[in-house]
Amino acid sequence: MKYQTISTQAFSDQQPGTSGLRKKVPVFQQPHYLENFVQSVFQVADNIKGHTLVLGGDGRYYNKQAIQIILKMAAANGIARVIVGQDGLLSTPAASALIRKHRAAGGLILSASHNPGGPKADFGIKYNISNGGPAPTSFTDAVYDVSKRITEYYIVATDDIDLGTRASLKMGDMTVEIIDPVADYADLMEQLFDFKRIRQLFSNGFKMRFDAMHAITGPYASEILHNRLGADVDTVMNGIPLEDFGGGHPDPNLVHAHELVEIMNSGSQAPDFGAASDGDGDRNMIIGRNFFVTPSDSLAVMAANAHLLPGYKKGISGVARSMPTSSAVDRVADQMGINSYETPTGWKFFGNLLDAGKISICGEESFGSGSDHVREKDGLWAVLFWLDLIACKQQSAEQIVRDHWSEFGRNYYSRHDYEAIDTNIANELVQALRDQASALTGQTLGSYEVDYCDDFSYTDPVDNSISDHQGIRLIFKDGSRIIYRLSGTGTEGATLRVYIERFEADSDKHDMETQQALAELITIADQVADIKSRCGRQAPDVIT
Repeated sequence: MKYQTISTQAFSDQQPGTSGLRKKVPVFQQPHYLENFVQSVFQVADNIKGHTLVLGGDGRYYNKQAIQIILKMAAANGIARVIVGQDGLLSTPAASALIRKHRAAGGLILSASHNPGGPKADFGIKYNISNGGPAPTSFTDAVYDVSKRITEYYIVATDDIDLGTRASLKMGDMTVEIIDPVADYADLMEQLFDFKRIRQLFSNGFKMRFDAMHAITGPYASEILHNRLGADVDTVMNGIPLEDFGGGHPDPNLVHAHELVEIMNSGSQAPDFGAASDGDGDRNMIIGRNFFVTPSDSLAVMAANAHLLPGYKKGISGVARSMPTSSAVDRVADQMGINSYETPTGWKFFGNLLDAGKISICGEESFGSGSDHVREKDGLWAVLFWLDLIACKQQSAEQIVRDHWSEFGRNYYSRHDYEAIDTNIANELVQALRDQASALTGQTLGSYEVDYCDDFSYTDPVDNSISDHQGIRLIFKDGSRIIYRLSGTGTEGATLRVYIERFEADSDKHDMETQQALAELITIADQVADIKSRCGRQAPDVIT
């Protein structure tokens, strides 16, 4: 085995976003592109030498090839042990759990999350630190700085290894442990939830459909739902991970999980409960029979009921949500007498709060929720939480949500996505909003009076770090909100996300159709930002 130093030239486009570095597959396939980025990570994460690295991904196209490269680079960079999922598979929350269980120095997760996969589609890579969570901005900024001036990387010349068989192998001085990607994660779920109670639910005839969207959670859902909980063999649909996700878009929402939605809306013959997860397993959609549970409502319901489940029977210390997420969970926190935190979008912002014990449950409107069991959002965890809650309360998902609205009120909420907008146009739109923010304060827009408008800035209560320019907030006197934000998860152009929210306390008004309930605010949102004119779009690409 030969240790090699390879000369290279820097690339200018390797700045990680909120979820690592995401590009099209052909970009990563360029000579030295992946290697440059991985070497930059290893150079910044100097504590990993002589220690353990966790490695795996969601099974998308280029996953296996990238893992072979990374293993050879890890061996050349002095890493002592790499734990890799069989066939190169690991869900993002499972990778976080493994980092924490094995006290690894960090992990590399290969995924572009909910983005499409295939030879011309998306690929991604991110580094998680020793707490199991995404690397902080200070780390990713340092990686970007190294990537702009890198001149060489280190790799061993050796044959690829067989990732399909569980084994402990040697690659030079480094140990490679190929493990069952599911077992440790499934064991952790058994500690958090009452599996006996859920098994009884299924044995009593409860029916469920879980759409794995031909992504990573298929093997996890099959092991947990069928093998351990006794659900019917047809409970998991689209359960085999495919490199191109079966040609689908592995984003668990009402648009892309339309097959599941049709099943759940098929009347009295529909299953009792439905759920879906995304490409790398960190997002979730919860849907009852003819009833969609919004991610914001899901977070609020979980916070209000966590004490009923084994892993949280002592109660929760606090909650957190990303700024664009509905404030429904804030109302729960107020009534429970616990702290609630509003953070920028990006799961890494929850990490400090979780590590400091300030929160136990957190979530984002983009179909992500989680708790202090790992440092990533966790799709299957949320599904199991709902299953255990349904088994405990002996109520449907719809009834649980309606009871919640009766107690806390309903936050009508929707997100409108305008995808693949020219980046310059999107940036000009946001800058125009910033420029008029102060002038909007105190104005009356339709029947709403503006309380204030600002560009959200966050000061971390643990380390006092500051994150500016996190989204334009238009807050009205009655608590209604319109939020404008550019997403950092795409690989082409810019995605403008507009979030609209209105609170309704009157239970007699909890049955309005969401877009109808928000109609005036939706009109205001377009007029203030001049979306149709600036972007040339008559309607959003996706509404959730």
